Formats: sequence, structure tokens, C-alpha cells
Amino acid sequence: MRAPHTVLLLVFPDFQLLDATGPADVFAAVDEHLPPAKRPAYRLEALSPAGGLVRSSTGLELATRALPEPEQAAGCTVLVAGGFGVQAALQQGDLARWLARAAPHATRCASVCTGAFLLAQAGLLDGRPVVTHWRYAQWLQRLFPRVRVMPDALFVRDAQFYSSAGVTAGMDLCLSLVEEDHGREVSLQVARGLVMYLRRPGGQRQFSAELLAQQAPPGGQMERLVAWLRERLGQTVDVEEMAAQMAMSSRTLHRHCQAEMGMTPAKLLLQLRLERASQLLEGGEPALKRVAQQAGFGSEYNLRRAFVQALGVTPGEYRQRFCR
Repeated sequence: MRAPHTVLLLVFPDFQLLDATGPADVFAAVDEHLPPAKRPAYRLEALSPAGGLVRSSTGLELATRALPEPEQAAGCTVLVAGGFGVQAALQQGDLARWLARAAPHATRCASVCTGAFLLAQAGLLDGRPVVTHWRYAQWLQRLFPRVRVMPDALFVRDAQFYSSAGVTAGMDLCLSLVEEDHGREVSLQVARGLVMYLRRPGGQRQFSAELLAQQAPPGGQMERLVAWLRERLGQTVDVEEMAAQMAMSSRTLHRHCQAEMGMTPAKLLLQLRLERASQLLEGGEPALKRVAQQAGFGSEYNLRRAFVQALGVTPGEYRQRFCR
């Protein structure tokens, strides 16, 4: 019987409960699908700077032990939760200092949501692609300009460092770690047991045109703009034409779009085009040239560049992963 692989779950006051318990459930479920000789597959341990009961943002508490000596992370997976308390954790700095010393000993280091801020503060993500919840992507990039934030991917890996988007994306990441450790079939069985989609590896977008439409206030200016743009994604459309359609100046359109959607009109158009291209690829469209034309990218080169920058994968890789 082999020793279980240890997963160290790092939390702090006001952490997001599901950032820790979601991944824990994924790892714990593996034993149901392994023969007795390979159980337990994982040993889970919650850590915090001071140890003891740590209150989550929901008010529920998690029992933890104090951070051990960094050398005790040898051979372990270190997983850092996110949550509203990350700003205080950044100011205190003790988690980042421990991570910087423990990472060289660990097998892999990962983060969920804003847990990426602590890995970045530890200097572990410099020059690496990084994912966090899309709401905090710009903040992460501003605070740590040496990291390469991927604003719309679910999770990414660079060497032994992993990061994932908000909440349930951490479970997607952990399914991929289970697949690394125990193979695709076990990972698939765990996903089925937890009623999860296994077909959500890192390149899949965090949000889609449907969610963008929901984000636009009902009956507002941007809801009309989204509907108008969706009908013209294969055409050449610029900001001036959008503004004219909405009977606004370009500056007013920009202000409305930022206020209602949290992005510029040009960024909104790009997101809608990425969504259209993704739908075509998921549907099995074989010709990338046709995908590029129908989604409004014009050329395969522009399509590829947009996918790599936004999702971290090429259109061909995306189609291979997500084609139904």
C-alpha cells in the first residue's frame, strides 16, 4: 500500500469556503474509484498562519493547523484558496513568505481565484501565465506587472505552478490534477459522481456572450448594443458605427459600456466574436478560415492571435478539446 499524496489547503480569515471545500471534495472522491491497495489516494490538511478555527466569508469555520516548516511541504501539492480576505493576507505577508520558502520543496503549487495574488506576492508567478476570477484580473495585473494574466481562461499550468478562476474552476483544476495522478478514467468517474463536466480544461472561457447579455441591465443601452452586434459579427464594425447606431458620441458610448459592462466597446465586440468562434469550433466547423470570417476576425492569423491571447490555446486546440 503506497502512502497517500498530501494536499495542503492554505486559507486565511474571510476565505471563500468553496475554494477550499470544492477541491477537497474532488480529492476525497477519488478513493471511491480506486482498488483498496491504492487507497487513500490523498491526505488533506488545512493550514493557516495561526492555526485553529478560521472563519470563512460565509461565517462557517474550518479547523486548521499552523503553517509548518517549509521543508514539510516536500512532495506535497500546495493549494491556496481565495476570498475577500486576500487583501488583508497580502498586507500581513506571512502566507506569501511561507509560500516562497515552501514552493521549492513542493511537487506543485496551485491557487483558486484570488489565491493567485498570494502566489504572485511570493514571486512564484513572475513571467508565468496566471488566471484569477475575471473580476480581479486587472487588479492582479496592476499589482504584479511581471505576471501574465490570462483574463478569460478557467485554469492554466506553467511548470509546477497552476492557477484557476473563481470557485468551481478550482474543482476543474483539481480534476485535471487527479487525471495527472490517476488517469483520465478515474477523473471522469469523479466528475460524474460530483455531477461535473470533465470537458472544461483550462482553455475554456470563463464567461460567454450569454453571460455578457445577462450582465447588461435589462432594457438598458448595452442590452440593445449586444443584440445589434450579435447580428453583425461577420461584418466590419467599428466603435464609431456602434456609437451612431446607439445615437451617442463615441465618448458617451465608451462611458455607458464601461459603466454597464465593465469593458470598452472594442473589448465587448472582441468577447462576442470569441464567443461566436468558440460556438463554431465546438460545433465541429472544420475550416478555420470560415470560422474567422463568420466571427469577424477576417483571417486565420487574427483568429489564432485572439484565441492565444484570450484563452491560452489555439483555435485548433480549442476545437480538439471541446468539439461535441
